[in-house]
Amino acid sequence: MINQTLQEYNKVIAFCRDTFVKKTQDYGTAWRVLRLPSITDQIFIKAQRIRSIQEKGVQKVDEDITGEFVAIVNYCVIALMQIKLMQQNDPEMTLSAEKVEEMYNAEIAETLALLENKNHDYDEAWRDMRVTSITDIILMKLYRTKQIEDNQGQTLISEGVEANYRDMINYAVFVLIKLGFGQEN
Repeated sequence: MINQTLQEYNKVIAFCRDTFVKKTQDYGTAWRVLRLPSITDQIFIKAQRIRSIQEKGVQKVDEDITGEFVAIVNYCVIALMQIKLMQQNDPEMTLSAEKVEEMYNAEIAETLALLENKNHDYDEAWRDMRVTSITDIILMKLYRTKQIEDNQGQTLISEGVEANYRDMINYAVFVLIKLGFGQEN
């Protein structure tokens, strides 16, 4: 099952990465202007829309929720890249597409390593979860992240924002797999 998960995960990430790279070509690195709480709020908007549609059973904007899960993956990667750039005191607003893709791949590699460890310990429990429950967990992690941000990154015992972003990436990928993104045609 782990091999299947890795294949599905890699297919989903390939799609997310392709979307991200194309948007980078369209928009450049405009996201560099965003402070971390703004990125968190952007992810929140996506997750809240998904939950709203799940609860109402109807949507009025003709944009599939799968696109929102892709956006969650990509905004979480943006957050992780922004954290690294802030830690390096890198003020550069414009990054090359090649540099951004390299950074994207590094964040995904670290996130995939986390997935492999957790997936081993939890024995792929996500496969038996409801998409609505995963949406709720993503929202819970967003509320946790917002609280940590409001506390200026200080925690007493909890993981920091990076761990929450990585978990949200993995949960969003799980949903995309469950919705058929990573399956063979």
